[in-house]
Amino acid sequence: MAENFKIGDRVKIRLNHADWYEGRVVRIDPYSAHRSFYWVELDEDAQAALGGSVRLISVLNPKNIQAA
Repeated sequence: MAENFKIGDRVKIRLNHADWYEGRVVRIDPYSAHRSFYWVELDEDAQAALGGSVRLISVLNPKNIQAA
């Protein structure tokens, strides 16, 4: 069962099957009765690790998001 995150929750997201990046949930858009898009604003160090081009990202797959 997937976790239900709330706006403001600290999370880690996986972007490439290995590396996890930390951030904070800033928006939640329902997708279906059982899934939602979680919009995560990445921490500054995560942004830097990704070349500074990614600040906000959405995550749908519950395998790619967990509590920080």
